[in-house]
Amino acid sequence: MTNTNMPKFSKLKKIKLRKHFPNEATDFTPWLAENIDRLSDALDLDLEVIDTNYPVGNLELDLLAKAKNENSSKTVIIENQLEKADHRHLGQLLAYAAGLDAKIIIWIADEFRDEYRQVLEWLNEQTPIEIGFFAVIVELLQIEGLEDSPVALEFRAVIAPNQWKKSVKPTGDTERQKRYRNFYQQLIDELRETGEFGNPETAQPYPWHYFWSRHSGVTYCVRFSRGTQATVYIRIYQGYNENRLALFDALEHDKAAIEEAFGSPFEWLRSPEKQESTIIFAREGNVNWENTDALNEIHKWCIDNLLKLKEVFDPKIEEAMQAHELE
Repeated sequence: MTNTNMPKFSKLKKIKLRKHFPNEATDFTPWLAENIDRLSDALDLDLEVIDTNYPVGNLELDLLAKAKNENSSKTVIIENQLEKADHRHLGQLLAYAAGLDAKIIIWIADEFRDEYRQVLEWLNEQTPIEIGFFAVIVELLQIEGLEDSPVALEFRAVIAPNQWKKSVKPTGDTERQKRYRNFYQQLIDELRETGEFGNPETAQPYPWHYFWSRHSGVTYCVRFSRGTQATVYIRIYQGYNENRLALFDALEHDKAAIEEAFGSPFEWLRSPEKQESTIIFAREGNVNWENTDALNEIHKWCIDNLLKLKEVFDPKIEEAMQAHELE
């Protein structure tokens, strides 16, 4: 006897990721950066994006992030694939993890064969408790038979480290990380006093720090290139706004006047393939982290030139935005 009152449920079907994300670098990675909370919820991590298409040697990491826990954070690397997991991405993942001393390593793919799951499980067993490897399947799902029904995106962790929540507890910075953290915290605190860069921030143990401008995709930055050369620069990221490449072009068109106002030439790097462009001013010579007097001089150099950079570029950016009707 059939019970006509029993509930009926639809089936879900899997949709090709490429249908909604034709290109991994220009479609999926920017989407994930904007919607990192979706991945955070799936893994029960408090993730915050630091950078996209981040250079590591001759390679580029899809997403560099941090996992926050109370007053500490850990470096997170995220490598994306819109296809089945493969050997090339596994090799890149390990290179990124080693190059950035990452503590949380997340590999996102459409499918993971057993051998890749076994590799990540083995790594979780062999590495210290503060290091964790995740394999995360990303799927697009739709109600079968209803082509006009909404599409849902789902992250599903198929490999996670044992006791991985324990792994996000603070374990302390390395000596190099302590140097960066101390240097940038002093820089942040002093710049806040000027009123020019007033966002209340806490320094992280990385060789760079970004100060946000009032325009999306535009940041004023300080970085120790290769860990030893101090640079100040403007980063214009077009991942969230296609007009940002036009902004860089407009500024470069006014290059002579800008460099005259600043008093020095810049290195202008237009990199649409990386979805970002930079305007860099580098200090000659390397940093001696053991010499307090030299470090104080570099500290002053960074502050002076970051303020000068903002003084020169703020009106130029505003002028270019209005002239070219950029948002």
